[in-house]
Formats: sequence, C-alpha cells, structure tokens
Amino acid sequence: NLISLQKLYLLNYIFHFRHHNKIRSIEANHLKLYKSLETLDLTNNEITEIRNNCFTQGLKIKDLYLGNNRLSTLELGTFDNLSDSLQILRLSKNRIAHLPAKAFKLPHLIQLELNRNRIRLIDGLTFHGLDSLEVLKLQRNNISKLMDGAFWGVARMQVLHLDNNNLNEVTSGWLYGLSSLQQLFLSYNSVSRINPNAWGFCQKLTELNLSYNNLMRLDEGSLAGLSGLQILRLSHNTISHVAEGAFKGLKNLRTLELDNNEISGIIEDTNGAFAGLDSLSKLTLFGNEIKSVAKKAFIGLEALEHLNLGNNMIRSIQGEAFAKMKNLKELYMNSDSFLCDCQLKWLPHWLSGRGFQASVDATCAHPESLKSKSIFSVPAESFVCDDFPKPQIIVQPATTMAVLGKDIRFICSAASSSDSPMTFAWKKGHEILHDAEIENFAHVRAKDGEVMEYTTILHLRAVQFTDEGRYQCMITNNFGSTYSTRAKLTVNVLPSFVKIPRDLTIRTGANARLECAATGHPAPQIAWQKDGGTDFPAARERRMHVMPEDDVFFIVDVKTEDMGVYSCTAQNIAGTISANASLTVLETPSLVYPLEDQTVAIGETVALQCMASGSPSPRITWLKSDEPLVVTERHHFTPGNQLLIIRNVVSNDGGKYTCEMSNTLGTERAYSHLNIIQSASCAMGHGKKDGTMTVGIVIIAVVCSIVVTSLVWVCIIYQTRKKSEEYSVTNTDETIVPPDVPSYLSSQGTLSERQEACVKVDSVSNLQLAMLTVCKDCSNLLRLFSEYWM
Repeated sequence: NLISLQKLYLLNYIFHFRHHNKIRSIEANHLKLYKSLETLDLTNNEITEIRNNCFTQGLKIKDLYLGNNRLSTLELGTFDNLSDSLQILRLSKNRIAHLPAKAFKLPHLIQLELNRNRIRLIDGLTFHGLDSLEVLKLQRNNISKLMDGAFWGVARMQVLHLDNNNLNEVTSGWLYGLSSLQQLFLSYNSVSRINPNAWGFCQKLTELNLSYNNLMRLDEGSLAGLSGLQILRLSHNTISHVAEGAFKGLKNLRTLELDNNEISGIIEDTNGAFAGLDSLSKLTLFGNEIKSVAKKAFIGLEALEHLNLGNNMIRSIQGEAFAKMKNLKELYMNSDSFLCDCQLKWLPHWLSGRGFQASVDATCAHPESLKSKSIFSVPAESFVCDDFPKPQIIVQPATTMAVLGKDIRFICSAASSSDSPMTFAWKKGHEILHDAEIENFAHVRAKDGEVMEYTTILHLRAVQFTDEGRYQCMITNNFGSTYSTRAKLTVNVLPSFVKIPRDLTIRTGANARLECAATGHPAPQIAWQKDGGTDFPAARERRMHVMPEDDVFFIVDVKTEDMGVYSCTAQNIAGTISANASLTVLETPSLVYPLEDQTVAIGETVALQCMASGSPSPRITWLKSDEPLVVTERHHFTPGNQLLIIRNVVSNDGGKYTCEMSNTLGTERAYSHLNIIQSASCAMGHGKKDGTMTVGIVIIAVVCSIVVTSLVWVCIIYQTRKKSEEYSVTNTDETIVPPDVPSYLSSQGTLSERQEACVKVDSVSNLQLAMLTVCKDCSNLLRLFSEYWM
C-alpha cells in the first residue's frame, strides 16, 4: 500500500517518547519504489548530506521538507531529477553556508525557504533556473553581502524575505531582475544607506518593510521609482532628516509608519515634509520626541484618516495645524506637558468638535495655576499669554560668504521668561551637528530682570566646500524648541593666475599675443585694460581680438600707438587680482617731414629741422660734408637735436648737412643743402626786410612746432613714468579683496584711476614760458625770437 501513499512522514517524535528518528541520509533505493509520492517531510532529523543521485528519475514529489537537519552543503544537481514536479522546497534550520551559482534547476518551484542557515554571501546568478519562483525566504542568515545579479533569473518572484540579516545598504545591483516583486521585507538589518535609483527594477513593489535598521536620513532619491508602493514601514530607525521631496512620487502610498525615530524637527519646523503623499490614509509618528507641531507640518495630507502622535512630549500645537485634514477619523495623542497659553486656546474646542476627546490625553504643565489639568476642563478665558517661557529668537544667524580656509561663525540669540535650563544645537540642512564647536552663554536682560537672554555661537574653522549649506540654531527648554531662520554659507576661492601676461617687445606690423588665465570659485571673469583705461587703439581699428576659450589677447599688425602697459584683471565675488605686462613696439627711424634745401644770406639765422620718428626714439646726429659737425657758439640745438639753429651765418656754413637717425633697429640719413649768398644792396633793403621777416616767421613756425612736439613728448614721458609707478613694468599681481581678508592675500594694491597730465600753450606770449621748460639754451632762443619779432 505504500506505493499509493500521497504523504510519507518521518517525524521527530514517535509515540509518547518524543525522541528523534535520527535519519542521517537519504538513499536512492529507499525512494525509488514510491513513484506516486507528492509530499516528503523529513524535518527534524540528522541528515548531513544529500547526494545528487538520491532522488531518482520518475519521482513526482511536489513538496519536499528538509528543515531542521544538519545539511551544510548542497551539491550541484542534487534536485535535478525533481525538476518536473517540485514546487515547494524547505531547507530552513540547517547549516548551509554557501549556495553555488545555479544550484537549483527547478523550473516549476514556487516557494523556496532557506531561513536560519549560515549563509553570509549570495553570489550573482545563485537562483538562476528558478523560473517560476514566487516566494523566497532568507531570514536569519546573517547575510552581509548581496552581489550584483544575486536574484537574476527569478523574474516572477513576488515576495522576498531578507529579515534579520546584516545588510547595510540597498542597491540597484542586487535588486536587478526583480521586475515582478511586490513585497520586500528588510526589517532587522543594518541598512544605513539607500543608493539613488535603487528601486529602478522594482516598479511593482507594493509593500516595503525597512523597520529596525540604521537609517538616519531620507534623501530626495531614496524612494524614487516606487510609484506603486502602498505600505512603507520605517519604524525604529534613527531618521532625523527627511529631504524636501523625499516622498515625492509615492502617490499611491496608503500607510506610512515612522514610529520611534528622531524626526521631531520635521514636525516642529519643516514645511511640507510629506508633500506628494496625496493618497496617504495612515501616518504613525509614535515616540519621536516631538515637542511642538508647526502650522504647516502636515501640508499635503488632505486624505489622511489616521494620525498617531502618541508617546511624544508635545507642548504646543500651532493653530490650524490639522485644518487641512478634513477626512481625519482617528487622532491619538498623549502628553502632560502642554503650555496652556493663548496660542493653545483653539485646540480643546477643535478636538471636541471632531470627537477626538476619547483618544487624546492632554494635560497642562504651564502656567502653574493650570498644572495637571486636562485641556478639556480649562475654561477658554484661562488660556492667556502673561509670559513667554518658550524661547523666542531675537537674533537670527546671518547669511555669510567666506573665503576658502577662513574661520567664520554664526550667532543666534533667544530670550525666555522661564529659568528652565536651555539646550543649544545647530543643524546643517536638517541634520544636527553633533561634533560642532559651539560657544554658549546667558545673561539677564538689563531692562527687565525677569527675562533671560541666551546666545549660541557656531564656529567653523578653515571652511571648505563641504561646509557649504544652510545653518540653523535650535534652542530648547522644558516648554519647547525654537528654530531660527536658515543662514546660507557660501565658500568662495580668491582668483589666482594660472597664466600671467609677459612683457613683450615686437616690431611694427607683427602680431602681439598676450595670455592670461585664472582659477577661482566661482570662476573669475577676465578683463583687459591699457594704461589703466579701456581705450585700445587696436580696437578702434579692428585689429584687436580676445579669445576667452584660449585665454589669449591678440593685436594684429601692431603699431606704435599700441605700445603701453596692458593689465589683465581676474575678478569674482571673493576678490580681484591683476597682472601687468608692457608691450614695447620697435620701429626703424624715419623722417616725419622731409629735409629741404635752404638759401640764406650771410649774417642771417637759419634753422634746419630733422623731425624723426621711431621706437625706441632715434638718436639724432648732425654731420656737415659727411663729417661730424663742428659746433661753435653760433650753433644751437633743441632737445633731441631735432632742430639745428645757426646764427650769424658765414660763408663757411654752406654745404651739405646730414641728419643721421639711429636706434636699435638701424640708422637712416637725410640730407639738406645750405646755400650762402652775399648781403643785398640798400635798394634791396626793403626786400631784405621782407625776406628776413619771412625767414623769421618760418623759424617761429618751426620753433612752435618743435615746442609743441616737445611738450607732447613731455606729456608722454610724464604719463609713462606715472604709469610705471602705478603698474610695474615687470609683471606684478594686484589683489582687491574684501576688508576682512588678511593682508597677506593682497599684493601691491589696486589700479588707481587714470591720471591726466599735460601742458597747455594758449598763445604766443605763453610760448616763451613753455620754451623755458623745454629748451636747454632758453636765453639764446629768446634772443633769436626777439631779433625776428623786431
């Protein structure tokens, strides 16, 4: 009759003696006769191994129970002969420490139980071959690592139990392939981090249990992709930070459990932490040390029906905190710490009107006259504001911009009429800074001795980019917590040059290239100046090109007017620096006006003009008959030798005069022939006078032009020297920084405003005065003028 048995039980306990059967192995010949067997229960024995040939072909076993034995390994192919029939396999309470990849080739298996084994690691493709698996149980294995693709191949799995293990993070890698998963149980692990986009392969998940883990925060992407989630259990973590938008996208969530966390700040100060939970009907916040409920704490929960605020120390609830929850049916709250002042007057009436008296236990703690009284028994007129025992912020921390590496501080002050001990804390974002350097002190307000003022100072040393964020102080006493506004800290870096323009000497007609680049935070803006201003001759003639992407400043077809001091300025919000480079343009000497031959009578005065241009300024030498000019007391020169004046001309003064113009690029020569004639007769006296007058006028005109030219050069030299003082001809760096930046961060100061200096000659009468400052031999030159003006 055993061949027709549907079940074969080999139990631990036989009759009344309750002793084990102590089956240690399964032999193939023991089972080959039972072709119709569907359920084989071998739990609570001492089986240590199962060979891969113990289950012979032809068996139709659907349910195989091997729990509570001593199995330590599973050989490949152990269950292969049951691949056509096996649907449930129970291997819990064994000693299995490792599961080889593709250990199970059971395409019809629906449920696999591996609870209470010794599995520490699950490799990729471990469960490949379980095409029909729907339920997998891996509780209490002390699993600490799930490799990427650990569950690849079980695309039909709907329920995964990983409770009571040692997992520390949730990643998309080990969730890869679970496209049909609906329930995931991860309670009693060590999960402290949920990677961004971890749930991308679990779009059908409806229930997620992360209770009893080490989660401290919910970031914006922690729950992204769970649009179908209906139940989320996060109780018994240490969650203190819920980012704005953390629940965004959970439009179908019905139940959210956040019991026994540290999210008091979210309820006390944050607006809209639950935004996006449009369908939420049940929210539990039991045991979160909530001291107050902000007016906008529950914005977005219009569909909420059940709210549990039990086991908190609620002292105050702002008006209309529950006003948006029109569908609220159950409200649980118990606190004996209420501050029964005028701001709580609305609450008893509202609770009574909604029928929540039975589920709310609320007792006054202040003022003393109402202590231990239920808020429902206190008359409305007794809710008054005679003092302010709860701290009130009087100095808010200020938004600050700091230079990288600098020390900064935030200051926050509060006042209270109570002598209740104060505690101070600072938060960055929504997270408390536990190891921050904080300085606290208190004093009695001078104008009324019953009010205490408390100040807390947060010190941040050598700030880095990681210190950027919003900082907030929290001051707490027995009557509640007060939160300041959030002050933003921005960390910047002063600009610093990575490419500095260099002094450049170049010939006319060539191309000038100056490079300048700087780094900083934010990225500095680069600007150019010439001689302290923005007037670029090359720009007016469209010969200047700035290429920011290459950090290059170009001037094509350079001319002498392009010569000067070029300044590169790098500026951002942290400060300004500048570097200077001199552009020197070289030009071969040349005449401005051609030399002309002249004829003059003996005894007259003659002027030979050689106005030369070039860079550097050419040195002028006069020759006579190709020999150095012999200078006598009758010969006079203007500065630079551009004008040669000969008085009382004699016959020997005639001949060929050469103006030799030299600079570093070469030498050029110009020639003029001076012809000497004898004195005219008396009849020609009038003509002589007219000729003399003409010559005088010519001389005066020439001298005037020379003087004006000299004055122009004086202006240029003056300005060049002035600029040389302001802009070093060699490269210098200049820094403009905020007043609080240490002096060692700046160099030689800032660019001063452009200074103008020139000499103006308005009339001939002033010409002589101007000449006094220009000419080397002013007395002789004035005497010449006198002769020809007369």
